[in-house]
Amino acid sequence: MTVLVADSFSADAQARLVDAGLTVIDRPGLSGDGLLDALVEHDPAVLVVRSSAVTAEMLDAARGLELIVRAGAGVDTIDVAAASERGIFVANCPGKNASAVAELAFGLLLAVDRRIPDNVIAARAGRWDKKAFASARGLRGQTLGVLGLGAIGREVAGRARAFGMPVVAWSRSLTPQAAADLGVAYAETPLDLARRADAVTVHVASTPETEHLVDADFVAAMRDGATLVNTSRAEVVDEDAVAQAVAAGRLRYATDVPAGEPQAKTGDFAHPLAETAYITHHVGASTDQATEAIGQEAARVILTYAETGRVENNVNLAAQTPATHLLTVRHLDRVGVLAGVLGEIREAGWNVQEMENLVFEGAEAACARLRFDGTPDDATLARIRAVDHVLNATVIAL
Repeated sequence: MTVLVADSFSADAQARLVDAGLTVIDRPGLSGDGLLDALVEHDPAVLVVRSSAVTAEMLDAARGLELIVRAGAGVDTIDVAAASERGIFVANCPGKNASAVAELAFGLLLAVDRRIPDNVIAARAGRWDKKAFASARGLRGQTLGVLGLGAIGREVAGRARAFGMPVVAWSRSLTPQAAADLGVAYAETPLDLARRADAVTVHVASTPETEHLVDADFVAAMRDGATLVNTSRAEVVDEDAVAQAVAAGRLRYATDVPAGEPQAKTGDFAHPLAETAYITHHVGASTDQATEAIGQEAARVILTYAETGRVENNVNLAAQTPATHLLTVRHLDRVGVLAGVLGEIREAGWNVQEMENLVFEGAEAACARLRFDGTPDDATLARIRAVDHVLNATVIAL
């Protein structure tokens, strides 16, 4: 099995793959046409990416591709729908960079409150201005709003308590009881959170449902002088609304994921908020600890797939298929039994959505379960029961 690594990836994790007999093509920094050409040249079964975009055109070029592993949590840089249409698994490495992102989020909160970058810039320019920089609100006692309480959000909430900051949280699946168990206040809606917080840090995945979750109404609901930190994805925040609030002096903003960030690792950069906000270079997950943890998790996903065919952390299998009925076939464990059953199913026009075959101890008999979309009839069921070595067959509606 060939694995194409198109971005920076743990050397130890790569060694694990090689030791297991996999062929690893290490080509960090591949993107765009370079990635497309590499997929054509090497025709890998597995592709590992971090920040590189994976398009439908690339998937068409990689005829042997079976699995894409995102060395991180978000999969918004991968055309997941196109992968699903082509029968290609997509997996990620959730939670492995949570501490790193939480650390940067808190670093940005501190940087905004104490104006640390401005202090450094002035000192490097040969200017001493203690009077200008000696005033800061301080974080202790300020309420931190955590928008999204997944792995990263929970890490942030824990650090907030260490800083003496009460936490109010909102997440789509959060309940009042779960909030109480985590030691945070419960916000019924994002707007409720915005009204109650002195600072807000954003930790939701980028999906169509979360696009501009932080919109003009959210920004307007925030307290005057509040701080907003975004280390999730640019699409989650309406930066036009933020820019207006920053210009009016109502809001302080810091982001690790500015809209329109360059795809290249280095290059020119221009942004409407570059002079008034604190912008870092999408480095939230970029610590040695996080890189190693993500690499080891990606290697685990790949090795599990190579050894068992099972995809851990899969993000594109259907949660519920269109299957309408379950066919259970008890049969002797003999060659050709299932082929005969599937032949009858094809003749009946039933579309099998899921199937499994469980073998009993001793390998004398087995039980096949097939979920299908179709209209069962007695004649087809009778023909399935008549297949050589079939012991019985039943159908129930789902």
